Amino acid sequence: MRPKGELLCPHCGGKVLSYRNPFPTVDLIIRCVDEEGKGGIVLVERNNPPLGWALPGGFVDYGETLEQAAKREAMEETGLEVEDLEQFHAYSDPWRDPRHHTITVVFLAKAKGTPKAGDDAKRSRVFPLEEIPQEMAFDHAKIISDYKAFLRTGKRPA
Repeated sequence: MRPKGELLCPHCGGKVLSYRNPFPTVDLIIRCVDEEGKGGIVLVERNNPPLGWALPGGFVDYGETLEQAAKREAMEETGLEVEDLEQFHAYSDPWRDPRHHTITVVFLAKAKGTPKAGDDAKRSRVFPLEEIPQEMAFDHAKIISDYKAFLRTGKRPA
């Protein structure tokens, strides 16, 4: 790790090295049946770069658990209250987000209702797994591919 700079300790006033670390994020694969009876997973169309469709998710706030962040992000981006939250897999490729290095923990969850776009989402809707859009942001196409393989085999990504 390379030091980025120095900070002052709020308790003793001493100098503390500040390191440049990846940002923790969460993403969710929300299995959902909307009000029209259409089943699949919830995707949001991003309103900000990088553009494209994405799994709902975002940055973990300071003082927040991964589970709390996942529930908050689901509500902020889709208006859905999720249940049966379960960790699926972590993704850490330094280039998964073109803006900066992030590490995401992906959760599986269930919800009922029709997603409504919120926060920085332009649109939100339920997609059957056979109809996932080509224009996926980040590494979310890989995450969804891993999820489909998990449904077929019962084995989580290595």
